[in-house]
Amino acid sequence: MATGGSERVASRWFRSVLAGKIVTLAGFFSVFLLVGLCPVAVVHADITDGNSEHLKREHSLMKPYQGVGTGSSAQWDFWGSTLVTSQYVRLTPDERSKQGSIWNTVPCFLKDWEMHVQFKVHGSGKKNLHGDGIAIWYTKERLQPGPVLGSKDNFHGLAIFIDTYPNDEASDRSFPYISAMVNNGSLAYDHGKDGRSSELGGCSAEIRNRDHDTYLAVRYSKGRLTVMIDVEDKNEWKECIDISGVRLPIGYYFGASAATGDLADNHDIISMKLYQLMVEHTPEEDSLDWTKIEPSVSLLKSPKDNIDDPTGNFRSTPLTGWKVFLLLLCALLGIVVCAVVGAVVFQKRQERNKRFY
Repeated sequence: MATGGSERVASRWFRSVLAGKIVTLAGFFSVFLLVGLCPVAVVHADITDGNSEHLKREHSLMKPYQGVGTGSSAQWDFWGSTLVTSQYVRLTPDERSKQGSIWNTVPCFLKDWEMHVQFKVHGSGKKNLHGDGIAIWYTKERLQPGPVLGSKDNFHGLAIFIDTYPNDEASDRSFPYISAMVNNGSLAYDHGKDGRSSELGGCSAEIRNRDHDTYLAVRYSKGRLTVMIDVEDKNEWKECIDISGVRLPIGYYFGASAATGDLADNHDIISMKLYQLMVEHTPEEDSLDWTKIEPSVSLLKSPKDNIDDPTGNFRSTPLTGWKVFLLLLCALLGIVVCAVVGAVVFQKRQERNKRFY
């Protein structure tokens, strides 16, 4: 009996300790849940430099748009339906079958940079009766019209698309939709699928017919591409795209283009401000010839492989903060479930052993 009593005491002690562990795990899980959810709502404060000392005026387009034109001293040149006023640069009017663009004439030799774009998309078209959108470019080619929102297809470099019309009727996305694409010239933009097979990531954003200003920030630093948006007039950046392993050369050009088709919108650029990011690089990185880097993303296969997989399954998507959180969440749930099951099994065995005393 003494032995049985001591085992029952041990059993109670073990169950209490195990229960405490479960409570601790549950508490930790609750705290982790709250902390993990915060990055979804809280804005990355370091996305915007905004320091006037780091503003590169030769790559920036601002009111009253001095240096825009076709002269030898012009820093920006435009094409097509683009109209430059004192308040905005209108790439296309709210008319059908228009294309326009504006391009920096000075190549950018910054390794780390951040572009802030203030823009406005507005028109008389109602829901799903407007198009097509704006593209922000950092490419080898400049001022070359084409079918990709007013600019060249099979480009070399980076494109950020603000697509306002869903060409793919089967798409489950909500438009307007913002996406990013890196190309080495071998990949064509798939209009029928809204570029889904080649995008690095994206997000939906209600940017049309806003009464307030709308902003887009594109940061490229140490191989990491981050795209943030501010479309709610709350002076807060929200993450749209965040991907590492991106390689872009120096010496390319910044630009913006837009296009309309059977449907139309006014596509206005208010400003494009480029900031230099003060980032230290390793001696190995500094020794590279950055002008000869081929645009690429390490998480993607060769662009030639993308043509055979229009679903986009060729991508090995990066582990962003949200995905890491989900993985840890699943792991914690597994631990809690195993602990609870272990406690129940242990208790059942103890109750069965009592029959022998």
